[in-house]
Amino acid sequence: MKILVIQESDWIRRNPHQQHHLFDRLSLRGHRIKVIDYPIDWRKNEPRGLIYPRRLFKGIWKVKSEARIDVIRPTILKLPIFDYLSIPITHTLEIRKQIREFKPDVIVGFGIINTYIGLKEAKKRGIPFVYYPIDVLYTLIPEKTLQVIGKWLMKKILKSADFVITINKRLRQLMIEMGANPYDTVVIEAGIDLEKFNPNLDGSRIRKKYGIKDDEILLFFMGYLYEFSGLKELALEMAKKDHPRIKLMIVGEGEAYNDLQNIKEKNNLENLILAGSQPYEMIPEFLAAADICILPARREEKIMQDIVPIKIYEYLAMAKPVIATGFPGIKMEFGEDNGIYYIEKPEDVLKTASELATGDLQVEGMKGRKFVESNDWETITDKFEKTLKNLVGLRAPGGD
Repeated sequence: MKILVIQESDWIRRNPHQQHHLFDRLSLRGHRIKVIDYPIDWRKNEPRGLIYPRRLFKGIWKVKSEARIDVIRPTILKLPIFDYLSIPITHTLEIRKQIREFKPDVIVGFGIINTYIGLKEAKKRGIPFVYYPIDVLYTLIPEKTLQVIGKWLMKKILKSADFVITINKRLRQLMIEMGANPYDTVVIEAGIDLEKFNPNLDGSRIRKKYGIKDDEILLFFMGYLYEFSGLKELALEMAKKDHPRIKLMIVGEGEAYNDLQNIKEKNNLENLILAGSQPYEMIPEFLAAADICILPARREEKIMQDIVPIKIYEYLAMAKPVIATGFPGIKMEFGEDNGIYYIEKPEDVLKTASELATGDLQVEGMKGRKFVESNDWETITDKFEKTLKNLVGLRAPGGD
């Protein structure tokens, strides 16, 4: 198959998400894949100049070094609001160009604006279109006034897409409430590379490098550092209360990084370790060094309510107990007594961690490992590949 993927985030710089795992593996299975993406972090990465020129990145891979995916990044105007307003023009031209020259068998959209454009162009030409929202995307639009438009566009996409795939049960419910056809909306969960994320890995080298003693409890977070991640609140709580045996390691960069650095310096917070961005292939070793993993996001309206980040599956695959804010999506997916311990707010992490540390962390962690053992990435990719093939077969000449 030839697959055109459309998203409104940076395919290359951002941490691996569902789409990277799936399409790298589909590339290895012989499918040809092109991605149209968007430089979402242009303010930080390329602040100079007025125009971000079209770029083509050939042979890109994110999680499988043998994968080969071409990433096309259309031109945008580097001005707030105007960067979004550029998309209907430049992305329309690029999508039409790829449909004309690449001739995709199916188009898969992960965004809002350019995904809506891709849907309209696919409908004109009879190309099957799959919508695969891995989040309630309109809630993540920084400009609050544009969220209403984003929600309206998402509803239009959901009602018209040939097929909708979501990453968890709660998100499927929400997409149906927003207009998706329940008979054409399925869940394909996040996966794990069970060989790479192996509980028997040795994390002692990482602990030694960052000065973590054997009798200290290491809390661990990885991923993009959103403002709502709850990490600043947790760091401030660590500065207020003395927990000498607990350290917190954060791997990643993002909006909250500078504030976390300031909190660390201002409070002389030696128990806070900011490890910055790390290569994805190093993540299992970092996880092996941890005792407890965390997802302490703030309870903000709509944000994080209905998703299950891939990192939770990776935490559990490494047999680490997880402390997470009790959002509906996570609770629906994992339930009780499966390795996750729910909190109400970020400040609750330290108390819960202290209580967990009095018990057997390995026993608690193995509950999560057993729960996710069926989520191997190859099995998840099988499901996704079969879904696309069935959809393309229905549209092919002679298809049923």
